[in-house]
Amino acid sequence: DYAAFVTCGARDPGLPGLEKRLGAETFRRLFPVCLGDNGSEFSNPSAIEKSVDGKTQRTKLFYCAPQASWQKGHVENNHLNLRKIFPKGTSFDQFEQEDVNLALSHVNSMARKSLNDIPAITVFETIYGKGILDRIGISLVSPNEVNLTPELLKK
Repeated sequence: DYAAFVTCGARDPGLPGLEKRLGAETFRRLFPVCLGDNGSEFSNPSAIEKSVDGKTQRTKLFYCAPQASWQKGHVENNHLNLRKIFPKGTSFDQFEQEDVNLALSHVNSMARKSLNDIPAITVFETIYGKGILDRIGISLVSPNEVNLTPELLKK
């Protein structure tokens, strides 16, 4: 359920940027494994697995079997919720990192049945602390203000 915390804005430097914001030790603790599919974004495993120092391993990349989305069920649920805000075909070029963080804050502030109706962000904060959330720009949204529509990012 924590997978949707990973940021992916067009101007964000991806995993290297996230590793820099979190620090290598915290990144490895939060993301010891990266589970991918056969998409082109996973075609260079060493770029994903190697730390920004170029020497140490930041994570281990594993691939799901083709047509087996059930192998990453919680991630797929997060993707479905993100697709409500970013419909298929939406270009991320128009968004700033703050827009993506806002969307992730809303998705992760939804009460989750799998977490006894507690938002994933609350569980994450309980386990890892608010400091990590602050470093990646994610914050709790009041339940009555959660918005999972494209209108969330209309300016």
